This record gives sequence, C-alpha cells and structure tokens, in this order.
Amino acid sequence: MSDLFSYNKITEKILAELKEALGANNVSTDEEKIETYSHDEVPESAYDKKYIAEAVVFPESTEAVSAVMKIAHRNRISVTPRGAGTGLSSGALPAYGGIVMSFEKMNKILELDEENLTITTEPGVVTAEISRMASAHGLLYAGDPCSGDASFIGGNIAENAGGNKVIKYGATGAQVLALEVVLPDGSVTWFGGKRRKDVTGFDFVHLMAGSEGILGIITKAVLKLMPNPRFSVDLLAAFPDVKSAIDFVPRIVIECGVIPASIEFIDRKALAVVAKYLNTEVPAGDAGAALVIQLEGNDEAILEEEYEKAGILSQKHGAYEVYVADTRTTKDRVWQTRKTVPEAIAALYSRYTKEDLVVPTSLVPELVKILNEKTAEDGLDCITYGHAGDGNMHCTILAPDTPDWHERLHKAQMRIYNELIKMGGTLSGEHGIGFKRKDFMKYFLDEAQIELIKRVKLAFDPQNILNPGKLVDWGE
Repeated sequence: MSDLFSYNKITEKILAELKEALGANNVSTDEEKIETYSHDEVPESAYDKKYIAEAVVFPESTEAVSAVMKIAHRNRISVTPRGAGTGLSSGALPAYGGIVMSFEKMNKILELDEENLTITTEPGVVTAEISRMASAHGLLYAGDPCSGDASFIGGNIAENAGGNKVIKYGATGAQVLALEVVLPDGSVTWFGGKRRKDVTGFDFVHLMAGSEGILGIITKAVLKLMPNPRFSVDLLAAFPDVKSAIDFVPRIVIECGVIPASIEFIDRKALAVVAKYLNTEVPAGDAGAALVIQLEGNDEAILEEEYEKAGILSQKHGAYEVYVADTRTTKDRVWQTRKTVPEAIAALYSRYTKEDLVVPTSLVPELVKILNEKTAEDGLDCITYGHAGDGNMHCTILAPDTPDWHERLHKAQMRIYNELIKMGGTLSGEHGIGFKRKDFMKYFLDEAQIELIKRVKLAFDPQNILNPGKLVDWGE
C-alpha cells in the first residue's frame, strides 16, 4: 500500500516542462503564493502538520490541464485540483505535496442554449455568475450553495454541493447533464450530453459529481436550466426556542401543501454571532431560533395566499413574529443573516470543528437536541444552522483555547457520531469528506463499500496521483 503514496519531487526539468506547456506566467513556485493555494477554509490549526505544494499551476484550457496531467503521470507527481478554496473538508489540501492546479483562469461561460435549456461553463466560473446569466434570460439555475457568491462551479460539482434549494430542486449533481473530464493519465473524455435521458453505459456524470476530485478533473460542465419563477417571497419566522422552530418544519409541507424552495434554520447563537460580526442588529436577532422559508411561483395571487397561510400556520405552531421579505432589499437582509454564519464563526473563533450532518428529515428535531446535549457533556458549546428542509444540519462545535482542545473536540464528535448512526444519519451532506473526515468513514460505511471506493479510484487512477489521501483511509 505504501507504494501507492510514493511520489517524485518536482525537479527543474519537470518545472521547465510545465512552463513550456502552460507558459511561465501560469506556473509558480513562489513560497507565499504556494502557501496561499495549499489549503481551503479548514483552519490550519485542524491539521497535525503543515501541508504545502511544490508548485501551483493555472491552466487556461482543457489542453493545458491534459498536458499537466501527462507530465504528472509520466513522472509520478501528485496533483491536487483546487477551485475557489471555499471548501470545508480539506479537499484542496496537497496532502502529498506535488502540484496544486487552480482553475481561476478557466472562468468562461461558453454557451447558454435556450432551446435545450442548458448552460455550458468552464470550472472556474463563480456559481452566482451562472445564476445571474440564467436569470437575465428568464431562466433558473437551481444549484444554490450558500457559498455561491464565491465558490466555483467545478468545486460545487466535485463536492455535489447542496445548499438552500435542495428540498425542491436537488443538489448540484441533479443539475448536471454532461461533463468534459481530463483523466489522471491526461486523456480527455465527455460523460453525458444535452440529453435528458441516457442509459448508454454507466452514469459517469453522477459518479463524478461528489467524487471530490479523486477520479478526474472537470474542465467543462453542461448544466440544466428551467423557467425562472416569476415571483418569490421569503418569510423569516422567529420562534422562542429551537424545539418549536424545528418541530414546525414538517408542518409547512404537510399542512400548507406546498414544497418551499428553501427552509433554513438558524439558532440563537448563530444569530448572535452574525450580529456581533456585522456589528449591527439582524432580523429576528432576539429569537431563540429562526426559520427562513422561501416560497416561489408564477401566480402572484396564489403565492400571496400560500405565504399568508404559511405565516399564520407558523404562528399557530409557536412563532411570535413573522417578517415578510418581498423586495430585493428585504430579501438581501434576510439572506445575509443566514449566509454570513460560517464566515462570522471563522472570523470570531479559532478552536472549532464544522460538522455537516444529515438525518432523515423527521429526525431533525432529535438531531438538534443531541448536538446540544453531547457537546455540553464535555463543557463545549455549539452553533447550529443549516438546511432543515432536507435534514442537513451544520453544527460548529466550539472549544476553549486549552492544550487539550483537539481531544475534547474529538470526544464530542464521537459521541455525536454514535447517536447519528443510530438515527440512520451520515457524516456529510454537502461539504464532502476530503482529508478532514476520512478517518471517520469506517464508522459510516462497511468494509465492503470502502473497498469498492478504493477499487473505483484505482480503476480511474492506477498510479494514485490525483488528489491522493482523500475520502477514505488507505492506511498510508
């Protein structure tokens, strides 16, 4: 097994090959730049040591990506693909040095096909730009991660990012029709097409979505579009406590008879940390917990009936105030509160772990209760927020600045994971496993399934050069 993780160093000769293939301005060995590109949003304090690449490359085309992979394959050098660096699983960490490949220069939207309702894009396009272009044509790109204003579409696909609208539209993978992929040996292939149905061979498109960059490198993506709903309204329902807010979540669908585009949950601590970070009052800032409920449709009168019904129903179930956001300004204010939570935590705390847990939606109330109980057992605190509508809750466990903070966080994690397994839950819903969570995979997947993951990886990448050391523990 150790031979699978034995790599050569980048020599001056190899560096010269890379510069010839990409141009000298697209290859960097500058120490400061390398350090910047050698991590994502996981704080370095979470690692056992520093992980640094030997070089960063900036391809501008599929051909350039292919050339880099051919050089790496020929010389057995590890390559770590990197998007915008907004990941939360250490997926962009160069665990074995080598090359970090950044896609910031492959940032073009190549085509918007109104007849086939598709948009074709390079991997370095910021996700929000895709949404804006679709919207300008009266269309909707339904992939909507909270990091969409910064994250790249290539990273969203690699992690199968979920986000706010999964309850209605599905995760990023559900929006992908086709992918151009550079394989680890440098060969180039297309998976899928603009077809809405395709059972010709294996479904490699949706194997790639969520594969975390260990099988191939996405260089183009064809994404589904749909008609953009003409009207939308956001409700911010303030509840006195977590239980009443979470208990209300299934009632929206059952009693209102509609599927919201989003149902987002924010607890009191999350509201407080955003208010502190922004140095301003936030909507529902005094609530024990709040829900952001987004409804949309093409008939304004019907939509008004639906949001009024949802507002009355939320008050019946314990909400003491309901804010209606139906203008750009009010909507932005509501969503700023929700989307700023992770940024605020990262700015104000240094000892923490961000968990990305999923349970069947009916068990979300129980999960939130367990998160608070199990962190408190060791004198820790937690901030909880996330996608209540699809059962994906984000919990940041906070630790005091003590010498044993790592151990205390680990104990809290294991207590939570043990309960999560009993509930039929799992380790990650959208952030991915990466380097950060790979040691915990053995608790959630059996040995047979982990072995299958390894075999698929080596079928694509026999030399194990593409993003090695991620997803599962190889005993390296």
